Amino acid sequence: MTRYAVFLRGVNVGGVSLKMADVASALTDAGFGNVHTILASGNVLLDSDSAVNTVRKKAEAALREKFGYDAWVLVYDVERVRAIDDGYPFEREAEGYQSYVTFVSDTEVLDELGVLKATPGEKISRGDGVIYWQVPKGATLDSTIGKTMGKPRYKSATTTRNLRTLAKVLQAADK
Repeated sequence: MTRYAVFLRGVNVGGVSLKMADVASALTDAGFGNVHTILASGNVLLDSDSAVNTVRKKAEAALREKFGYDAWVLVYDVERVRAIDDGYPFEREAEGYQSYVTFVSDTEVLDELGVLKATPGEKISRGDGVIYWQVPKGATLDSTIGKTMGKPRYKSATTTRNLRTLAKVLQAADK
């Protein structure tokens, strides 16, 4: 049995409002074990014997069926999330900055994002399947990554979390 972190894209922002208890119920009904949600931003821990791609497809299908929206999720085993978090290349708690990780499931999309030029004050670095970035507080939507993530092309292959959210997911996984 593998413990997975499942990150829902675009939940409880931009018009898709889901109660996390209902998300947990839908994923439990889909056959996943030990389902636990973290925060209201679409972070889920669950257990499965299936491979990561199977978990992703099954979770997306369950959410689409239950809630009737175009659900996109990114799935990683917990140890991979821990390695991604540990690999953050910038100062984690820089005064006046937000620190983020954009998870990317498509190599072509990762290649596109990995060569973006940062706006003044923004830092961008490509990692293993992720884009690490840091941006001045209040400038997220005006940053290169912020503007790019809103494009429809990236919907199915990306989702972003701040480092504080990742810490909460990892803390919950350690319980």
